[in-house]
Amino acid sequence: MALWKEVTAPSPAPVPATASTSPKPAEAAPRATFDRAAAEAASAATSPPRSAARTDLKESLISSGLAIEGKISGTGHVRIAGQFKGDVNVEGNLSIEPGAKHQGEVRAGTVTVSGELTGNIGARHVDVTASGVVVGDVKADTITVASGSRMRGHVEFGWGDGAGTNGRSDNKGNGQST
Repeated sequence: MALWKEVTAPSPAPVPATASTSPKPAEAAPRATFDRAAAEAASAATSPPRSAARTDLKESLISSGLAIEGKISGTGHVRIAGQFKGDVNVEGNLSIEPGAKHQGEVRAGTVTVSGELTGNIGARHVDVTASGVVVGDVKADTITVASGSRMRGHVEFGWGDGAGTNGRSDNKGNGQST
């Protein structure tokens, strides 16, 4: 089963032979074929530059309607659209979709919260969208908080101390983290 359609040039309409036209040697009309390498090169030339983040990582999805309890760790990206209870420790990105709920610790490269997250976050960058809710401590190199989002907890950012996947935040209960 082909996933693409080969592009072919329309064949020229036959010209009726008349006495005034002399037959010409057979010229093969160039047939346009799909050149995958040329298409990928053209696509790469017109696409915007990719970010420095690893784009070769695969994404795992917990779809809406699913409730899972456990632990996620690895090198890929994770997108939660359902409910997940447990710790997430990935080198890639974590995205919590609108309507999704996650309860547990998070360590990731970039964390985007559009749903609800209850637990501490350690990341290089945290993005809380307008529909996002974070209840827990956040430790990141950079953070973006949209108008309309809600947060409750201690936030540390801008220190550039590698708070990403290697940082650990132990809450002592007095608002101080170590």
